[in-house]
Amino acid sequence: MAGQNGAVDEEHARPTGVDDATVEALGKLSEALETIHRVRGHLYSAHQLVGGADLTLDRVVELLRGAGHDEVADRVEHELLGRNLLPGRWTFQIVEEFDDGYYATFQEIERYAREMLADGRRHLYEAEMKQRRRTHGMPGHEATP
Repeated sequence: MAGQNGAVDEEHARPTGVDDATVEALGKLSEALETIHRVRGHLYSAHQLVGGADLTLDRVVELLRGAGHDEVADRVEHELLGRNLLPGRWTFQIVEEFDDGYYATFQEIERYAREMLADGRRHLYEAEMKQRRRTHGMPGHEATP
């Protein structure tokens, strides 16, 4: 039922006994996780951009050799092409470490906090904010689809 405990639907209804501070804390934790999702996307973008730049170096070497600049081509080929981004790591290794470490831990703790404090319910803060901000009865402001 829309409106129970200020939520838009039962799935997003605040469990009995959960106070405002807890809902706000869980909302902030969710917001932080959303930021980390964006970080992950940026890491994947960096992974693809660096990989693409490295593949472009093949053509750079070819063009430099064709123009008679073997010494410069040699430096690009031997010092830059295929170089690690960080010591011992290409970008795929950085992405994998992030995914398996920080990212996985962050997701697990956010899920744990929701399960411990709010019966696992997601987006309580946002659901209650939607209920407060929408204009009841107006098209485009429905509580649920």
